[in-house]
Amino acid sequence: MEKTVEANIEQASKLVDTLIDFGVKYGFQILGALVFLLIGLKLASWVAARVTRTAEGRGMDVTLSRFMGSAVKILIVVMLAIITLGNFGISIAPLIALAGAGAFGATMAIQGPLSNYGAGLSIILGRPFTVGNTITVGQASGVVEEVKMAYTRLVGEDGERITIPNKDIVGRVIVNSETRRVVQTKIALSGEADLDKAVAAARAAVERVQPAGEAPAAQVGLHDFTFGGLVLGVRFWVPSSEYFERRYAVNAAVLAALRGAGIPLLTGVQPALAADALSGDGMLEGRTEA
Repeated sequence: MEKTVEANIEQASKLVDTLIDFGVKYGFQILGALVFLLIGLKLASWVAARVTRTAEGRGMDVTLSRFMGSAVKILIVVMLAIITLGNFGISIAPLIALAGAGAFGATMAIQGPLSNYGAGLSIILGRPFTVGNTITVGQASGVVEEVKMAYTRLVGEDGERITIPNKDIVGRVIVNSETRRVVQTKIALSGEADLDKAVAAARAAVERVQPAGEAPAAQVGLHDFTFGGLVLGVRFWVPSSEYFERRYAVNAAVLAALRGAGIPLLTGVQPALAADALSGDGMLEGRTEA
């Protein structure tokens, strides 16, 4: 029993001596490498933030500026990792070969998700839209909140967040209306209505609701003809975030102005004919265009 205890103590003593020798021989080298790595990571974050701010200051959009900052940070971190491994005496050639083989296998296994990153890079570099633009892709429409490598996030008209994989954006028709959307309203007037008076009343109503100085100016005029009457068209532009609020306010103001001016609206037409003529569900119908 005593011999076993002595043997264990001797082994522990040898292990401690080995650790002390290793610490004396390589301790400062390891400590220096770790300090170098920590300082390098801090420097990488600082340089990335500086690149992002500089790019934004030169008028580049937020998405491209952030991408440039992230790319610079990744490049610096990779260089730091290579230098640190070299300080520890580790050859990076086998690691590079292993990383290449792993990347090939990962590409085959996650081909779908990786296609989102390729599409995201195409969007960031091609810039078909930027943060703050109002876009329509397929059935999805909203204001661009952020563009990531894997997805693009929109904010809808009611505040909902819409996340679209980037591979579902690239190669499709993208309608970009910048920061505004256009509303087209059609009002069916009686055939006896004074068109000039109706146009003046509708234009004045739109100008009362729309803030002064907003461009482009509203367009009001004879849009079409229908059975037994005329179709007055009103087109005006609204900020994307206020689409329904402005649309409802303008429609109510135009209707009140026409009634106040004694302009007769079209009545007595069969619903099917009226719906076909107006291409909508009622007398006042709004449509969005790019």
